[in-house]
Amino acid sequence: MLRTRVIVGSLLAALVFGMLLFDTQFAPWYPLLYILVIWTGILACRELLSLLALKVRPHAIVALAGVVFALSCPWFPQVAYRESRIADWAILVLVVSMMIAFFREMAIYQGPGQAVVRIAMTCFIVVYLGIMPCFLIALRWLPGPEESGNRAMSALILAIFVPKCGDIGAYFTGRLLGRHRMTPYLSPKKTWEGAAGAFASAIVIAVIGASMGNRPPAWVPKAVLFGIVIGLLGMLGDLAESLIKRENFQKDASDAVPGFGGILDVIDSVVFSAPVSYLLISNDWVSPL
Repeated sequence: MLRTRVIVGSLLAALVFGMLLFDTQFAPWYPLLYILVIWTGILACRELLSLLALKVRPHAIVALAGVVFALSCPWFPQVAYRESRIADWAILVLVVSMMIAFFREMAIYQGPGQAVVRIAMTCFIVVYLGIMPCFLIALRWLPGPEESGNRAMSALILAIFVPKCGDIGAYFTGRLLGRHRMTPYLSPKKTWEGAAGAFASAIVIAVIGASMGNRPPAWVPKAVLFGIVIGLLGMLGDLAESLIKRENFQKDASDAVPGFGGILDVIDSVVFSAPVSYLLISNDWVSPL
């Protein structure tokens, strides 16, 4: 299990890093990033739908279409409508998804049931797997002076690898030193020792990543702050996905990724921390880049 996790994790990290580097020659469209994002979003959405009880499960096509269009929002201002904003598109996708979910439930309605819950679940899936990751993807177009290097790619790498390396630190520290359970009901294997390892790993990776950027004033304390905040949100994102699984009596989202479980188990910490990663990095007064 441990060996598989290390091998698969290394391959995934190499794939993401290599793709980001190679995709720079296709700016500002980044087609490889788009393919990876959409593919991941579709698989994650299918996993989440399969976790939900049939009576509250929203229509798969509506949920999948909402997630795909939401994940596409960062590309719209770059490719077609340059005066628009990502937020405008994201809100539009959410509203349209909700309206379509309403229309479908009205069309098939035959009596009291879980119609309102299914509509709400459609909105939840679009926000969780579509709009929240938008903040992460939007970092790919982060403005910055050319002489500072590719600030946008550095930002994206930070937002991905800081929470994921926090996961890795938590896993290994928990295995070696874990004694005190942190959430015995929600995620029994997580320990306070593992949480400390997560914070330490996230801070180290944040400082290393920031050191490769433009090094603005006070970049070290800013990188430490970024590591602490994103490390915490990464852990909370892992627990949030555990809540979904426990509520539906599942240990893993699927077995799609050897050593990890499902796609959701791989991306949970990054998705949950994405909005705050964007907030911290895009604001110069707290950005470590």
